Amino acid sequence: MRIPNIYTSSPLGAEQIVELDDNAVRHLAQSLRVKTGFNIQLFNGDGAFYPAVLTEVSKKKIIAETGLPVQCHADSKLHTHIGQVISRGDRMDYAIQKATELGVSEITPLFSERCEVKLNQERQKKRLDHWQHIAISAAEQCGRASIPVIHPVQPLDQWVEGKQDNSLALVLHHRDTQNLNELSPPNRVSLLIGPEGGLSADEIARAQDAGFLSCTFGPRVFRTETAPVAAMSVLQWLWGDF
Repeated sequence: MRIPNIYTSSPLGAEQIVELDDNAVRHLAQSLRVKTGFNIQLFNGDGAFYPAVLTEVSKKKIIAETGLPVQCHADSKLHTHIGQVISRGDRMDYAIQKATELGVSEITPLFSERCEVKLNQERQKKRLDHWQHIAISAAEQCGRASIPVIHPVQPLDQWVEGKQDNSLALVLHHRDTQNLNELSPPNRVSLLIGPEGGLSADEIARAQDAGFLSCTFGPRVFRTETAPVAAMSVLQWLWGDF
């Protein structure tokens, strides 16, 4: 069995005693049924792994002792920030999970003209916590030592206008044919992805006015949860670690 990769919010260092949180306890003690002496790998998002051995195991409590940190080679050197319009059902969960596996650095959920999801402030906070947990679980599964940042929900125009870094900015638009091979390799990419009904012509125009290049990844129209998977795969192939 592959050594489990377990996230903890605790500070980590060499030869440190760490009590794991309830999610980790449920996974290790109840699902994997581990025993004292079992080896795991801890990470807290600082970019390193901490090999650890379990020194105490019960159904409600697990204690681990860490060893020397080791470098992680699974985190992408291409910094990617996806602005994803919120979709219905579990589609947003899927998009966040798969984008995390593909190396995304940041995700900002967005409201747009054609967004069919309405969330008040309380529900936004609950969904944000849920999406961050999705990202953590996906990072554990794929062997990352970093956790994508899931930003608070924003209106689309606010996210587009607030892009102030030097990233290459792209807006997915199935009627455009921008050839990404013609662009200079970037270190950072911002990617705007619309909802089920697509971005409106005005939203695309405003993104272009803000410096976004419209592009497509082929002649077929993707579902909103498929778009980040296809886009991240292409970006990693062109400029990342694929």
